[in-house]
Amino acid sequence: MRRLVSMLAPAIALLAALVGPVPSARAPAAAAAVIEPRPVDIPVRDGVTLKGTALEPADAGPHPAVVLISPWGTPDTIYLAQSAVLARRGYVVLSYTTRGFGASGGTVSLAGPTDLADVSDVLDWMVAHTGADPQRIGVGGVSYGAGISLLAAGHDPRIKAVIAMSGWTDLTETFYRGQTRAFQVLGSVRFFVEATGRPSPDLVEILTDFFADRDRRRILEWTRVRSAVAYLDRINAHRPAIFLAQAYGDTFFPPNQIVDFFDGLTGPKRLELSPGDHGTPESSGLLGMPNPLWTDAGNWLDQYVAGLPTGVEGENPVLLRGLPSDPVETYPDWAHVSTHSDRYALGRVRTRDGTGDLALRAPRAGWRRTIETGVPTTADAGFVVLTNSSAALTGIPVLLWLPTVDRRYAGVWTSTPLDRAAAMRGIAHLRLETRRQRAGTVIAYLYDVNSLGIGRLIAHQPRTWRRGARTLDLAFPPVSYDLPEGSRLALVVDTVDPLYGDQGPREGRLQFTAPSWLDIPVR
Repeated sequence: MRRLVSMLAPAIALLAALVGPVPSARAPAAAAAVIEPRPVDIPVRDGVTLKGTALEPADAGPHPAVVLISPWGTPDTIYLAQSAVLARRGYVVLSYTTRGFGASGGTVSLAGPTDLADVSDVLDWMVAHTGADPQRIGVGGVSYGAGISLLAAGHDPRIKAVIAMSGWTDLTETFYRGQTRAFQVLGSVRFFVEATGRPSPDLVEILTDFFADRDRRRILEWTRVRSAVAYLDRINAHRPAIFLAQAYGDTFFPPNQIVDFFDGLTGPKRLELSPGDHGTPESSGLLGMPNPLWTDAGNWLDQYVAGLPTGVEGENPVLLRGLPSDPVETYPDWAHVSTHSDRYALGRVRTRDGTGDLALRAPRAGWRRTIETGVPTTADAGFVVLTNSSAALTGIPVLLWLPTVDRRYAGVWTSTPLDRAAAMRGIAHLRLETRRQRAGTVIAYLYDVNSLGIGRLIAHQPRTWRRGARTLDLAFPPVSYDLPEGSRLALVVDTVDPLYGDQGPREGRLQFTAPSWLDIPVR
């Protein structure tokens, strides 16, 4: 555990920097005559008291209302800047600190049944003690608050809209990304709950079993009931308007699950993807600075909670952001993000340089490549939150000089230089044939490589198997990435990455075989 905490220290420092100092519980001076924030105690059904903050317009209600649920390990006052903005727009805003954190009572069960009951009890309290209109209520939050908000939408039909930023819809993919234990992510979860909260005995047991790699079946059931996708039918029956915002590189909640959930929604919906990692796209808004996600979220609430004509219902519901200088792209649905996929066949690995070809042709049989397992290479995905957030803030992604990848421990394939620029949009897929082995892990990395052999990491994805596998299918996270003319696409596959706790195969050798291929979505 000490080694894990030391690995997480840079990420923890960045998280603290992104959150910044928590605003004090008072309104900005310019708004004092209009908005009066007040700390409140909210009793819930099991006798626990939750701590919150209420902000209301000065004029008489009833008003449209929003409940904001705190992020993991953070008090509800993190929302004061955005609460003030919403209150000025005519909303009753009630934020609260989730049970087990800060001054709120109870213990942390990670979005368990008591957390969902809390949301309904908070709604009851808000209707009874503020000028909130019970027919016009939205809920939302960042990270932990986003995940609970989505779950609550499947359990309380009073919720007319949800704002979910950097949340999850399938908690299983957080614990086991590509069926691979996400050690850094869960290490960070455990560190923060032990440092800032009071974990429930059940959560302690689940995390202990996770790191010991035991009782996986119980863990999978535990995560399933804490996943909004398990209640998709209920959510669709209630038809709340759902606003989803996620970073392409979110290491806590990889956005594939968000895309799948978005596709399954039948009510009003919106999906916005931005560069960065967990919590970074919306972080400036929490500090009171202009932020496009919070602006769009406010318009969403105006339309679907306040009932104001904002025009958002007529806009394309899928929005992809790039760097600040890039134009924002919108699409009518996820299927239109890419027009087609280019299939690159993995070819025979050359003896002279240990590299195979990625070629735009039909995959062919007739080659094999064996690597040794359990040894890290220079290809890796970095550290949770820190790496992708830094890349978004600086414009400098994870870099790799491709010749430094030791071909004894990794399979490497590269394309010829592109004769024209290519716009990657969507989710790339890798089909990898292997010699059947009892158990193991691979991590695949996609790079944009220049003429000097320097690669920019586009995306990565792990895959673990436990009962013998021959064919491995990997879906990379969605991307919006422009490959320049003259660059080469590179695929690296090895068996160890510091983000994850699994590696292998245990036999010490892994053989890749044909036919294997890589599908790249393009416009």
